[in-house]
Amino acid sequence: MSQPALTAQDIQRALIRIAHEILERNKGADNLALVGIRTRGVPLAQRLIEQIKIIEGVEVPLGLLDITLYRDDVATGKQNPVLKKTDIPFAITEKTIVLVDDVLFTGRTIRAAIDELMDFGRPAGVQLAVLIDRGHRELPIRADFVGKNLPTSRDMRVQVQLAENDDTDQVILEKRVIDKGLNKRKED
Repeated sequence: MSQPALTAQDIQRALIRIAHEILERNKGADNLALVGIRTRGVPLAQRLIEQIKIIEGVEVPLGLLDITLYRDDVATGKQNPVLKKTDIPFAITEKTIVLVDDVLFTGRTIRAAIDELMDFGRPAGVQLAVLIDRGHRELPIRADFVGKNLPTSRDMRVQVQLAENDDTDQVILEKRVIDKGLNKRKED
């Protein structure tokens, strides 16, 4: 078993720092909302909201985004889409939206999230907060707030585990597994 790239303490420190950076960049929490990208972006967004509440004394709205139908690889048959609920219970028009995800890799997930978000209205601005930026962009997308830059090779997998989904908080780097039966790579 390899050592985690990030421990529970590292994740907590990164989220506290990101919450402060979000508030500093936006000059407080006015007109701010966080939207977590399913699956692990949602608990990260919830944790950021908790930190913002501790710092500013206000609770910013939370939205949940399921990008499944907006992915550019659904039609290729490489993915077996499982639909989950998108829930944005507030008007996004004229709000600053902070999209939250666990890992920024090629940028395709974020492109899909922005496409879906625009179906809900026209925000004043969209910012991106990620726990891990691993590089290897295929689209011109960058994060505004990064917990940790973790340079990786393409044959590595970044596995974010959060207590809400996995009963533990850590980030693990591992070799990507090739499924010989289907001759497809498991994607992260």
